[in-house]
Amino acid sequence: MKDVLVSAPYLLPELDRFRPVLKAFDLNLIVPEVHERLSEEEILAFAGQFDGTICGDDRYTRRVIAACQPRLRVISKWGTGIDSIDQAAAADFGVRVGNTPNAFTVPVSESVLGYLLSFARQIPWLDDAMKSGEWKKISGKTLSESTLGVVGVGNVGQAVLRRARGFGMKLLGNDIVDIAPDFLLENGVEMTGLQDLLSRSDFISINCSLNPTSQHLINAETLSWVKPGAVLINTARGPIIDQPALVEALAQGRLGGGALDVFEDEPLPSDSPLLSMENVLLSPHNTNSSPRFWERVHWNTVKNLLIGLEIPTDRLGALQKEYGA
Repeated sequence: MKDVLVSAPYLLPELDRFRPVLKAFDLNLIVPEVHERLSEEEILAFAGQFDGTICGDDRYTRRVIAACQPRLRVISKWGTGIDSIDQAAAADFGVRVGNTPNAFTVPVSESVLGYLLSFARQIPWLDDAMKSGEWKKISGKTLSESTLGVVGVGNVGQAVLRRARGFGMKLLGNDIVDIAPDFLLENGVEMTGLQDLLSRSDFISINCSLNPTSQHLINAETLSWVKPGAVLINTARGPIIDQPALVEALAQGRLGGGALDVFEDEPLPSDSPLLSMENVLLSPHNTNSSPRFWERVHWNTVKNLLIGLEIPTDRLGALQKEYGA
């Protein structure tokens, strides 16, 4: 029997359904109390006790991975982003890291479009005014008279651009890798430098991954390049934006607004200035919300765990038919 630490917040509510699935592979579950994610110290409390993990954005640093040896063989990340895992350390210790690429492209890209429409049509503010007893006509604009700049033209970024094209937006993209020319041609996307994109875009959507090249990519200097009144949307990772610099840009009016699903510190501290800003829309790292896509990730995460533990997965399909939602 092998022991598995299960700490993925989105899987925990479904654990009763998945217990018999994991038991069928002779896996014993260790289930800690989780508040958003496990810290280094919280994982270290279980060091040496588990052979694999199904985790969320838990802090699997080199220190943690080393302390979990020699037992830890696989880190199966629920979702796509693996920036919270020290991948070099995992490779050094022979620990397999699994994830689900392209996991939430559809719900995240739809969320970005929701933010675009909210700001363009002023929907939240019209609603607030009405409920406050004001018959107030707040001026909006159409997406067709707006330019969208997407930073990070991967799976999610491309999905955002395809959807925005349907609204007639002018489309700009920025990435450190070459993007397939047929995608750019078919969707009318102009690739350009970051400074040019920020200076020309009415809406800026951050959709790149978090890595050493994107840490604080949006900072005081780059925010000084933005078109006055632009709206910044981040559904990627919080540390891509220098949050104090963002707060200052919003407070000074250099940015017309912000829509943030991710933050440098999560949960967002209760004293954050963002909570009192009327030109900011906030959500609690939840743009991946979708029962259909959650279910896909549940089963792929289990599969990645089994592969990492060198357990044959041939029975998994039958179990999915029996226990799938």
